[in-house]
Amino acid sequence: MKVEQILSDALEHAQANLNQSVIQDPAISKRLEFVCRCISNRAGVRLLMSCLLAKIDRPKIDPRKPYTEIGTKDSFSGRVYDERYLTHFINENHLPCNQTTAFLTPALRNIDRPLTKNVELVGQPRDLYVSTLQLLDDVHQKRISAKSLLIETIRLLILLREEKKQRMSTLLSGLQRDEDSLPLSSEAIVTLVEQHLACKKASRLPVLIVAAAYKTAGARLGEVARPIKSHTAADLQTKAIGDVEVCLVGKDNVVTAYEMKMKRVTIDDIDTILQKIIRPEHKVHNYIIITTEKIEEQVSEHAANLYEETGGTEIAILDCVGFLRHFLHFFHRMRLDFLNAYQDLVLNEPESAISQPLKEAFLVLRQAAESDE
Repeated sequence: MKVEQILSDALEHAQANLNQSVIQDPAISKRLEFVCRCISNRAGVRLLMSCLLAKIDRPKIDPRKPYTEIGTKDSFSGRVYDERYLTHFINENHLPCNQTTAFLTPALRNIDRPLTKNVELVGQPRDLYVSTLQLLDDVHQKRISAKSLLIETIRLLILLREEKKQRMSTLLSGLQRDEDSLPLSSEAIVTLVEQHLACKKASRLPVLIVAAAYKTAGARLGEVARPIKSHTAADLQTKAIGDVEVCLVGKDNVVTAYEMKMKRVTIDDIDTILQKIIRPEHKVHNYIIITTEKIEEQVSEHAANLYEETGGTEIAILDCVGFLRHFLHFFHRMRLDFLNAYQDLVLNEPESAISQPLKEAFLVLRQAAESDE
């Protein structure tokens, strides 16, 4: 049977029995539900699905040996099953998993031994990896079949997907406003976004703030921001100059680049940026660093003094909230356009960049802010 057919059959079985678990053992059921619903780390469920898929496809392999480096006849490449088959399946069915393979996460790369239940994988939360390895052992010891476990995994992911859809729908419906209601002020929007920035795992948000600003006002400025790159893509890989790159309308060359830092900017950071912008193909007019931390005067002076050395490129460091406040007051009549653009960007980011709780947090904060108004 083709691997794609294995997944198709498992999906069909799961959809036909959404309200009924196929697992009888309560301990196994509890472990699997924890792995599937662990929002903070989605590597476990992709690792599990890859190994289960391989075991169904090749019954003689050991599901605990998803590395060819192990070198035994019953080992296999879990990454191949993950990337070649699971990626398309997950994306096609909008299952709540990471968009990229589990085998490149720090805890799962560079391993050359079986993933037995006594292996200590370095990652958080620890219980996720303990539960995942125990499930692989359950299959190896024939306490449950790989087919049943794969069907149940898909069933739980579908339920999780639908629960998220329902929550988002409820939150979005709560934002509907009367035409006569007073819109949020610029300062209220600043406070709202500042509260969102204070949430956990918010490092992607400054990129979206700047992207939303150009999406809102770029046409009036005669400038347009390029589509933002994936948060996991390296600059060398994408040949990006910054996190947000701005061009003149109708032109391809970048004139302004923004780099976001959720930390204090140092002189070393400036010197690293200098190496990027002195290359002839990267001639920009402005290189702006947006930070959420305090800006030290000597660092700002160092950046300002590089204007001649760069042949006319200005490097500036701006406070993230200060940038937002100035933008909203400068384009005061477009403040709600900005807020809606920011919301769209937040909700459309993959969960590996903006987690589901962080997306929901913004909608809750906005609903509270608009209710106060």
